[in-house]
Amino acid sequence: MWPLDPSRKEVLRFAVSCRVVTLMLQAIFNAVIPDHHAEAFSPPRLAPSGSVDQLVEGLLGGLSRWDAEHFLFIAEHGYLYEHNFAFFPGFPLALLVSTELLRPLRGFLSLRSCLLISVALLNSLFSVLAAVALHDLGCLVLHCPHQAFYAALLFCLSPANVFLAAGYSEALFAFLTFSAMGQLERGRVWTSGLLFALATGVRSNGLVSVGFLMHSQCRGFFSSLTVLNPLRQLLKLMASLFLSVLTLGLPFALFQYYAYTQFCLPGLAHPIPEPLVQLAVDKGYRIAEGNEPPWCSWDLPLIYSYIQDVYWNVGFLKYYELRQVPNFLLAAPVAILVAWATWTYVTIHPWLCLTLGLQRSKNNKTLEKPNPGFLSPQVFVYLIHGAVLLLFGSLCMHVQVLTRFLGSSTPIVYWFPAHLLQDQEPLLRSLETVPWKPPAGDSPPGQKVPRNSIMGLLYNWKTCSPVTRYILGYFLSYWLLGLLLHCNFLPWT
Repeated sequence: MWPLDPSRKEVLRFAVSCRVVTLMLQAIFNAVIPDHHAEAFSPPRLAPSGSVDQLVEGLLGGLSRWDAEHFLFIAEHGYLYEHNFAFFPGFPLALLVSTELLRPLRGFLSLRSCLLISVALLNSLFSVLAAVALHDLGCLVLHCPHQAFYAALLFCLSPANVFLAAGYSEALFAFLTFSAMGQLERGRVWTSGLLFALATGVRSNGLVSVGFLMHSQCRGFFSSLTVLNPLRQLLKLMASLFLSVLTLGLPFALFQYYAYTQFCLPGLAHPIPEPLVQLAVDKGYRIAEGNEPPWCSWDLPLIYSYIQDVYWNVGFLKYYELRQVPNFLLAAPVAILVAWATWTYVTIHPWLCLTLGLQRSKNNKTLEKPNPGFLSPQVFVYLIHGAVLLLFGSLCMHVQVLTRFLGSSTPIVYWFPAHLLQDQEPLLRSLETVPWKPPAGDSPPGQKVPRNSIMGLLYNWKTCSPVTRYILGYFLSYWLLGLLLHCNFLPWT
């Protein structure tokens, strides 16, 4: 998919290494630390568990905590409970395809164990591909190979690391989203639209990505606008915008319609095993065989918005309670990072922001030599995307999910720290002429110069600038703490 130049090889190598270490650490933490008894979704196992299944559970059970249990349940049984429809079908379908490839193992492994193995393999693969896709995107947008390289390495140490490894949809979503962005930068609009649509089938916030297609089409419209046929060009633009909205909205609409057929049209629901019916009775879960839910009678019957409101109490400022202060503190670093990035960019490019990135200068001329790196005019649409996600997540969601929400959706979380490292870390300038090999000559006394720039900073931690320590300290601490806490049913982001 991508030519393997030296920097991309290093990103690939580092991403694979981080995935292996992640799987090893979650197994160790899960074995050493007792699980917390959390009030989380925990359906009964319908199939007997053998010794090999117990081994798989011991090695990979840390990947099935919290919401991961919903995805595993959906892949195994389908959408049986109403609240299951909060989780989009893209990732469960990927698990089912992977599990079919593991069918030869079904003689001595249960479906549950095959699904856990699929989670470990697929999310490791998707995380690695997402890192390479982010590097590819950075090279196209930033026009600064060093920053693109640093950002991809930081993604490998993402604060959302545990969610890129566990049975969540973040890794697949990041891979599809970053790949779609890269295809759009290459001018492959239809390929980009297809990838964005697939991402929408994985997570609902993929709908926001329609802004990339719309901005690209508007930019093309204004750059090619002539006085000969302005009405024809405008109609063409309107048609393109409509197709973009339709393409990205179709997976969401189809999923909502499927839910409507299960709960609102009699006789179309699937049969449910008795133990799972009993679980619904015990826990108060709604199944399709019960009374018709209230959302069926809405003018626009959307199960997703109903679930977010009733089951998770998601809504404007609903999470702003005194007891949620620890969760706000937990999400503060990534919120500060994106807000800082937005302020920095807006103060550097006020005119570009006022004209929505459609006009590069007050003279209506494209800059011949735009600033490379994070301050490039091409970054504008990505910055707005990240700022919109931050604003929506801060005001209308459970705030603690901001880390994984932003870490798997916007490259700004990695581009801006890469910009800060390159701008304020002298070691990066003094130790490396290119990011994938050490400079000629001897290294400074007492300093190691590995091919990996981020590892080079860690080796020389004591001589790093305060900004570098804050950035790497944040990434590494969340990378490790997420594994330690999440894999043992302890609350995390």
